[in-house]
Amino acid sequence: MARRYSMVAAFAGLVVAIQVATYLAGAPYHLTQLTMTAYYSLLIVGLCMLIGYAGQISLGHAGFFAIGGYVSAFLTTHDLAAHKGLRLVALLQKAGMLLERSDLYGGSHLVVHPWLACAAAVLLAVVIAYVVGGPVLKLRGHYLAMATLGFGIIIYRVALGTELLGAADGISEVPGFPLPFGLIISGNASVRVSNYYLAWGLVILGMVLLLNLIQSRVGRALSAVHGAEDAAGAIGIPTARYKLNTFVLSAAFASVAGVFLTHYNGGIGPSEASVMKSVRYVAIVAIGGMANLWGALLMSLVLNYLSLRGYFGTFDDAVFGVILILIMLFAPDGLLRRHILADLKRLASGGASDEEAA
Repeated sequence: MARRYSMVAAFAGLVVAIQVATYLAGAPYHLTQLTMTAYYSLLIVGLCMLIGYAGQISLGHAGFFAIGGYVSAFLTTHDLAAHKGLRLVALLQKAGMLLERSDLYGGSHLVVHPWLACAAAVLLAVVIAYVVGGPVLKLRGHYLAMATLGFGIIIYRVALGTELLGAADGISEVPGFPLPFGLIISGNASVRVSNYYLAWGLVILGMVLLLNLIQSRVGRALSAVHGAEDAAGAIGIPTARYKLNTFVLSAAFASVAGVFLTHYNGGIGPSEASVMKSVRYVAIVAIGGMANLWGALLMSLVLNYLSLRGYFGTFDDAVFGVILILIMLFAPDGLLRRHILADLKRLASGGASDEEAA
């Protein structure tokens, strides 16, 4: 058990070291992109679980990210003052689920509390994942990839063409997300450091959940499904249920990431649901190792940060496309293969000999 969390502790140390380095270098503004990277990384580790352990490719996960972000943004910015007479609105307001907030012009709006909006966004993503995943996950290979690609395109076009969602402009003026102890998820520079730790803390919690899942009976069943689905079904493993549940779990990770990044940025646009976003996520999982959570996380940290800082310029999408092609051709197991991360884990745990799945 202690060895399992050695990499978690090491990664937490890396997160602290990066923040200290930015402070000493007098460049705290780097934490903005690093915080955004954390939320994208939450989606990527969930996608890694789906691809690497359930053996299901998804080219539509940007859609679930956008569902989370758009639903939460809409509910926390749409004025319900005109509907105060409705019984449901009155009950929600009495229960403290609605908030009064001022707009840029001094007007007062009645909006849904961010916590309720978050719950609604994640719930909707989970329901859609169940509805879509049931029939889609019966497909295999490139048929599955095309089906999930189609789902992503649908979400993108809906976001782009719906006036209520801001169409091409998206939704702006999304409020910060309040947390206990006076904390808030917001892009305000005054809370930059706390937001950095909150974001990466959420990623670490997600990693702990997935690492424990991998080491459980469910994780072993997923490995069997990935290795030989027909054989796994023959010995009594409910392969369809495991694949669907993993798909839903990864969709939940993506929607949570979408909710918090939207509140951090103060808005969301249709580009977050684009096909190239989904391709980017798959490329990062591929380069980190299809069944390597730590590899995917580390590659996400590096590549998303470089992208957000603008190092790839106008060739940003092209870079991720080239990465995906090269990885598939020359390193289908990823650059950070399991045994490499296992060696690092043994060093971090004082030379332990037994390898645990990353």
